[in-house]
Amino acid sequence: MVILPSAYMPSVEYVARLLREECVIDLGENYVKRSERNRASILSANGVMHLTVHVENANRPRQRMRDVKIDYSKRWQHQHWVSILSAYKSSPYFDHFAHLLEPFYRREWRFLVDYNMEYLEVLLRLLGAKCQISTSEQYVEAGAEDFDMRPKQKKDSTFVAEPYFQVFSDRMPFHPNLSVLDLLLCEGRSAMDGVLMSCRL
Repeated sequence: MVILPSAYMPSVEYVARLLREECVIDLGENYVKRSERNRASILSANGVMHLTVHVENANRPRQRMRDVKIDYSKRWQHQHWVSILSAYKSSPYFDHFAHLLEPFYRREWRFLVDYNMEYLEVLLRLLGAKCQISTSEQYVEAGAEDFDMRPKQKKDSTFVAEPYFQVFSDRMPFHPNLSVLDLLLCEGRSAMDGVLMSCRL
């Protein structure tokens, strides 16, 4: 089994494993700062850019993910949407999907896990993916045979990204394992068969 954290605009590996392996998203674990729980990577004209959702009491130790609240005192939503517009406005599928993505940068959610889960469901729907998302409200103990994606320093992954055409492919090399948003906006629904199912796990 693969144990996943709740993730903001999760990576290609995250989604590939979710679609192809037995997975559970652990909502009962403790929050980890500067991790995929509230940070995603996109590709800008200047290279990889990290987008971080601001949360309240980020330095509080042993804070349960289910209890982490989003902080709207700074305009991170506006900054993220402007960054996404700048990076992907010219991508092949931006105009197809923008109206379904923009609400995540206009509305307010109280809890980070609710925001992440609703965003994930929309991304999967846009990919044309049909999968049952399994979650746990209690901390999931990893067994010897489980692949645990929760630690910042993960054990060696066998994941190998399948290259695809990225917006800035004419000026920079392929950047693997960005947010699946990058893949979606560049490849549309063909990302499912052409890339996600071709990645080696």
